[in-house]
Amino acid sequence: MRLGVVLTDEQFGQDAVNVLSAAARRGWETRCFLTDTGVKVLDDDAFRAYLDQVSDWVAVCELSVERYAHAALERPGMKDRVIVGGQYQDAELVRNTDRVLVF
Repeated sequence: MRLGVVLTDEQFGQDAVNVLSAAARRGWETRCFLTDTGVKVLDDDAFRAYLDQVSDWVAVCELSVERYAHAALERPGMKDRVIVGGQYQDAELVRNTDRVLVF
């Protein structure tokens, strides 16, 4: 199973982390796309801990990062873990996953 999660609002960051972590524990492949204020989870300890535990695909909207979370990508190792892109990555996530949840 491949699960895609699109996070559009930081207030649902913990929900997204919970779903992604549960999927990873089941052995599912996950993909995550952060956009709008959802990119602010890059500064969240729980999200960063999730990134450290998995090797799955995480992408961010470049425009949203520039607006809301530019400094977050400057953290050590973050650029190696996150694909900075755009809506193409969102479309790719939708095309290449079995199910998509949008928060």
